[in-house]
Amino acid sequence: MAVISAANLNWYLSGGAENADPAASLGGVISSTEVDPATIFDAVSGAEALAGDVEYRCVFFKNIDANAGGLQSAVIWIETQTAGADSVKIALDAAGETATADTVATESAAPDPALTFAACANKGAGLSLGTLHENDYYGVWIERTVPAECAAANDNSFVLKVEGDSGA
Repeated sequence: MAVISAANLNWYLSGGAENADPAASLGGVISSTEVDPATIFDAVSGAEALAGDVEYRCVFFKNIDANAGGLQSAVIWIETQTAGADSVKIALDAAGETATADTVATESAAPDPALTFAACANKGAGLSLGTLHENDYYGVWIERTVPAECAAANDNSFVLKVEGDSGA
């Protein structure tokens, strides 16, 4: 069986080919800038913690491995939620595989209202990416909800996990 190298499964910002700013990762074209999705949001400020806040980001998961069968039956889920009072949910961009994602004007604007965000706490509850061949990618929206009157938090990260199979 030809194994797909984990080093060839990468995350990228959205917001245009040259975008390198996580705060501008608000959909659109895949960027050439790799990112760890856990670092896509800023720290939860005191003002956000007091008032509550919902923010959105769009990142792309991309397979750059040359395995002829591609990453098969790929599934994405939230392996680890944040340690703070805030939480994240994910949704797949409605444009589908290897397409330009929906774009929002600000981090507070929700993407396509048809998207359903889910907490997907394990692989069984994860979202299907199907089969991603070499250079295929999928837009993933992340919704971070900060409840009102919670504590501010720095370095409050989460972990997204993608797992799939490879052909013989």
